[in-house]
Amino acid sequence: MDQFTLNVIVVGLSFALYIGIAIWARAGSTSEFYAAGRGVNPVVNGMATAADWMSAASFISMAGLIAFVGYNNSTYLMGWTGGYVLMAMLLAPYLRKFGKYTVPEFVGDRYYSQTARVVAVICLLVISITYVIGQMTGAGVAFSRFLEVSSTTGLFIASAVVFVYAVLGGMKGITYTQVAQYIVLIVAYTIPAVFISLQLTGNPIPGLGLFSTHTGTGEPLLVTLNGLLTDLGFTEYTTGSSPWLMALFTLSLMIGTAGLPHVIIRFFTVPKVADARWSAGWALVFIALLYLTAPAVGAMARLNIMTTMWPEGVEGEAVATEDLPNWFQTWSVTGLLGVEDKNGDGRIQYYNETGPGMAELAAERGWAGNELVTFNRDILVLANPEIAQLPGWVIALIAAGGLAAALSTAAGLLLAISSAISHDLIKSVFNPNISEKAELMWARVSMAGAIVLATYLGLNPPGFAAQVVALAFGLAAATLFPTLMMGIFSKRMNSAGAIWGMIVGLVVTSVYLFTYLGWFFIPGTNMLENTAANYLFGIPPTHFGPIGAVLNFAVAYFVSKATAAPPKEIQDLVESVRIPRGAGAALSK
Repeated sequence: MDQFTLNVIVVGLSFALYIGIAIWARAGSTSEFYAAGRGVNPVVNGMATAADWMSAASFISMAGLIAFVGYNNSTYLMGWTGGYVLMAMLLAPYLRKFGKYTVPEFVGDRYYSQTARVVAVICLLVISITYVIGQMTGAGVAFSRFLEVSSTTGLFIASAVVFVYAVLGGMKGITYTQVAQYIVLIVAYTIPAVFISLQLTGNPIPGLGLFSTHTGTGEPLLVTLNGLLTDLGFTEYTTGSSPWLMALFTLSLMIGTAGLPHVIIRFFTVPKVADARWSAGWALVFIALLYLTAPAVGAMARLNIMTTMWPEGVEGEAVATEDLPNWFQTWSVTGLLGVEDKNGDGRIQYYNETGPGMAELAAERGWAGNELVTFNRDILVLANPEIAQLPGWVIALIAAGGLAAALSTAAGLLLAISSAISHDLIKSVFNPNISEKAELMWARVSMAGAIVLATYLGLNPPGFAAQVVALAFGLAAATLFPTLMMGIFSKRMNSAGAIWGMIVGLVVTSVYLFTYLGWFFIPGTNMLENTAANYLFGIPPTHFGPIGAVLNFAVAYFVSKATAAPPKEIQDLVESVRIPRGAGAALSK
């Protein structure tokens, strides 16, 4: 059986499973559509949360960014994991105890203001739409290679699949679909990593293989990789850059994670507050299975790429164009990978043109520059099995896993968007007397509209999947996270403070992103084409979240101090959410 047929069968069976689950778990009420009837088991919810959390950014893009940057991009791992702990400890149990369906609903009730609720909806929409672009982009990349279609066609296919099972099943269907998607994605991610770790180090556990001896050189794997990189004029893989920027980006991802509405609403689906805490614990276990493997995948893939195409480094012969490996030829068709023989010598050079001694060596040998002109980071994990020459069924499995990761998170985001529009705008603001049937209809219409918008924006993403997601985290850090934290832990915070805090955080962060990315004004502009010359204090757009959060906190604090305190019943509400009065009663709510 040829590879294409195998890919179609494996991916087709996974899609049939997702749609079948959605039909079986079809939402019949708003409670089932928004919160799965609050009847999800904590272990099941933990697995679904892990799938919701581990998006295309985690599965497809993160290892690619680590592979090509090295230690610096370990910030993605630290920030996302640390942020999840922050959310589980400081937000999720309290929000579940509040007992509502959505994040804007909490904001509106806690701050006794429809205006606060509407501002929270606007923040949620900006965050979720930005985030979902990365998922649709990742799905398009996976489809473009494994089903041999253009990334645009792949994007349309992914949109159609999500439309069927998300619109039909709501949170109830999405929850059980995400359980299936987690199983697919974790198996797909782990099996190639085990094979490759065995090939390179003889150790079947990738996380341990990363620190084991390379079978070819007899040196530690990371030492071997560092040597190859320095030979080509690049910095060592294990070298970090600015501690200040790494810390700022990690913080942005952490507090952004804690403010993500599509993950927070997962904790509304369990029966009790205690179940929310257990869900968080199980989700961390399931997330760790992939996150402990990702650094090894990135390092080993980078080593495989370099030794496959440039086996003797810059001092040896570069690979002839006709001898490029098969995986390179197949991925070149997608337009996401490419070389250019700039000097017409029939060989492909790869080196850092600005690296030590490279200019002199290039002049001596007649090289015209780095001839690897395109390597989209999002293809690395998906191409990994082919680079390592693994069996065809492993390649098909990685295709299904990549799509599962992208679609699971896309569904969660779309649900958050549709819930905000149907429940927090249409029902709560414009038509409070709407029937449950009509509200459910509007929830599905809203989700369909969100899918169309996400597909359109996914055609012109501002960067790689993980980078686009990082922008969403920055927006969440600057808007919803401070508002939720102050709403839970400060009885003095009032509606005026919350409203102006969110507005300032959203506007300042958005303006910074718009200014330095350009994409929002010029579709197709990639963030990597922008320079850091004019960044404010050298802060990249992806790192700006904590600055927006500080401004949010500060504005909210001073405005609340200058205006009237919240009503006593609101202060009592805050105390009842944060401080249980009778353990048994609190846990049973």
